[in-house]
Order: sequence, then structure tokens, then C-alpha cells
Amino acid sequence: MVVTFKEENTASFRHLFLKDYQEGVQQAVYTQQDLYAMIHHTLDQVHSPHIHHTLDQVHSPHIHHTLDQVHSPHIQHTLDQYLSLPRTSLGRYAYVPGGGGNGSALSLCQRYFLNGSIEPANDTFDIDPRVVTECVGLDPPPLGSSEGNHNYKNFTLKFHKLINVTIDFQLKAINIQTIINNEIPDCYTFTITMLLDNKAHSGRVKVSLQNRASIIECRDPNVSGHADSYAREVFDVLVAVVCVLSLVLCGRSILRGVVLQHEYVGFVQRRLGHRAAWGDRMEFINGWYILLIVSDLFTITGSFIKIAIESKSISSYDMCAILLGTSTLLVWVGVIRYLSFFQKYNILIVTLRAAFPNVIRFCCCAAAIYLGYCFCGWIVLGPYHTKFRSLSMVSECLFSLINGDDMFVTFSEMESSGSLVIMAQTQEQVQVSELHDFIVACTDTPTSGNFRGPEGSSCSFFCCCCD
Repeated sequence: MVVTFKEENTASFRHLFLKDYQEGVQQAVYTQQDLYAMIHHTLDQVHSPHIHHTLDQVHSPHIHHTLDQVHSPHIQHTLDQYLSLPRTSLGRYAYVPGGGGNGSALSLCQRYFLNGSIEPANDTFDIDPRVVTECVGLDPPPLGSSEGNHNYKNFTLKFHKLINVTIDFQLKAINIQTIINNEIPDCYTFTITMLLDNKAHSGRVKVSLQNRASIIECRDPNVSGHADSYAREVFDVLVAVVCVLSLVLCGRSILRGVVLQHEYVGFVQRRLGHRAAWGDRMEFINGWYILLIVSDLFTITGSFIKIAIESKSISSYDMCAILLGTSTLLVWVGVIRYLSFFQKYNILIVTLRAAFPNVIRFCCCAAAIYLGYCFCGWIVLGPYHTKFRSLSMVSECLFSLINGDDMFVTFSEMESSGSLVIMAQTQEQVQVSELHDFIVACTDTPTSGNFRGPEGSSCSFFCCCCD
């Protein structure tokens, strides 16, 4: 429920603050007017500003324009939507004073090179790589007032040396759907960052919005008719008590095994005059007990964190999920131990234990080959397909292709400009040498006697040479 609430609010923020947002489509702007409007729209709808714009001023990239001079659909959209949020959003949100990080509720910042001059016509450029950050703050108008901070209208974007533009602000919300499960609602603070990335200077500014949610305890929760139920708390405490008992018993067994091991080592040293082998010493330590001890520790810790979360003392949902999820996995792995009590299952388990080192070696070899293909795909196919632009995406795409998923779509989107690369990757015919043909033609088994003859015999080592 916590994850769902955050994801739904993130989707809502993207539809509110990103102009013409479409799910699953990467947002981008291509003109200076669009960039200004993306910023301006999110801020200023409350006072309905009369923006004067002259398109003649946009032609030269070295002319600096202010938000009040250029009517554009992206920055302006974000600013307008922010100021009109109480009137336009379906959710109940509140502004956070000082949430922008510069003393204002919202901060609008641009990062650009200290000095930049690019002349493509002359193939010359002069750039100072030092980065300058320039910010302006914006506070929403008080309730019942239409007057607000208009300083952002004079904010100047330096397009010819611009790296990125960021808009940072915070919003508060309350997750009341937890009442359905007889829980006290949580109070959320959303930290929203909108990024307009121009570091490539390719004429395409990528637009993204990220949302980080933090959960805090509500100041004065009051739910009418809410009856306190401690059934889940009692169950969590019962689980923790059982795990503590299991932890004590497993720890006692491990301790007794260690004591018995020391006695065995002393016996071998006194009677046989040599040290006991490490493998023999490990026979006294039951690995299943160690697995149960780790699982019990995770369960006990996770249960108490869960109790604290439900009592609204802390909000460590991620830590609680990791501990309880890992303990559940270890418990189900521990079930295999009880299958060893049956004869048929015990044979399988003993075989798996004996083959485990070889399985690990095989996995290491397979991982080396897999990594080789990942690096090869990243280097060779990266310039021709978006799925191979980063190493992590290459790994995901390669794993999908191994399973046969999305194969046609992947290769149908390959750019046709690199025909040499495509031919090399789609070469399916494997050349078989004469030696391999010769070996495949031999159908005799190794015990047939045709592979080895008596010493001094003129019979060849190959079966086909001996009739």
C-alpha cells in the first residue's frame, strides 16, 4: 500500500507538472520557447500573468531571454501548475515552506559553463569548463491573495552554455487509505525534482521528474470510531518469541557441536599424533542450524521493526521488508533439511551437496561468458540500438534474448546504417572443420577396443582406420 501510494502520486505529479506528458514516452523539448513554457506553466497559473513574447528574439542562440519575454510551453507549465495546485489537483496537497532548498518553497536553478562560445560555422569554440549555478526562489501566494513572487519572470536562460535546469520543491500529503485496514494514516513529504537535461547540447533537452517520498508521524491523528486492535501486534510478538526459542535451541546445538569437535581434535592429537582434518572438524557443525539462526535473527528484528512501524514510531519500511523477506527465503530453504529424513529425497539432497562445488564452477564459467557477451554487445551494438547504450541495459536485454523474449522487436529497431555490424551479429552458419566431421562420423564407443590396440600394432588410434 505504501509503494502503491508513492507510485500513484508520482504518476499524478508527472501529469500535473510535465506538459503533454504521456506514459511510457520519454519527454523532451526541442525549441527555446518550449523550454521556457515547461518551466513557466508549473508556476504562474494562480495570478494568470499576461506574458508578452516576441518570436523575433529567439533566432540567435546568444541572446538571453527572460521568462517574461518568451512564451514557451514547458518551464512555464511547471510553474503555473505549482501555483495553481490547490485548484487543479484531485489530491489533497500542501506546500512546504523552504522546501526548495534555498529558503523558498520552490527553487528554479540553471547550471551553465562560466564562459562558452560555440561557432559551428567557423568550427571554433571557447569554453571555460567551470560550472556556475544560478537560482531563483518562488513562494506561493498566501491564502486569499493573488499576489506572489514574480522574480522568476526575470530569470534568464543562457542557452548557448546551458547544462541543465532544475526545479525543486516539496509537497505534503496524507495516505488515508490505510483506514480500510484499521490503521492510522501516514503523513508523507514528497521531494520533487524536475530536470531539463541539456548536457549533450544536441538540440534535444530531455525532461524528467523524480519523486522521493519520506514518511513521518502525523502530529494529531484523529479517526472517529477507530477501535484499537492489537491482534497483529500479539501475533508479531508470538512469532518473535517462537523465533527466540528456536534461536536458543539451535545455538545450544551449535555450542555442543563445537565442544564435541574440540574433544575429537584432542583425541586425534593424543592417540594418532596428528591434527584432525578440517573437513572432519566441520562434520560437527551443522550448517542447517546456522541457517536457522540467521533466519531467526532476521525474523526477530523484522518483527519488532514491523511493530514499531504499525505504532507509527518509525517508518523504516525498506529495512523491514528486506529482513522479513530474507528470513522467509531462508525458512523455505531450511525446509529442504526435513526432506532429507525420507530415503528417496535424501539421495537427491546428498547428490546435490556432492555436486555443489562443480555447480559453482559451472556458474562461474557461465558468468564469465555472459559478461563477455555483455561487454561485446555494449561496445559493438551500443551505437546502433538504445537497448545497448549502458552495461546494465545490455545485461537485461541479453537475458531477455536468451529466453527468446522480445527478439524480433529488438532486431527490428536496429539502425540500418551499420550493415557490417548487423551482418556480423546475424551470422548464424557455423563452420565445422574436417576434424570434427571425422570425429562425428565415428560411432564406436570408447569400450569397443577400436580406439586402443596392443603395443606395436599398426592399428591407428582412430576407429575408422581399423577394419
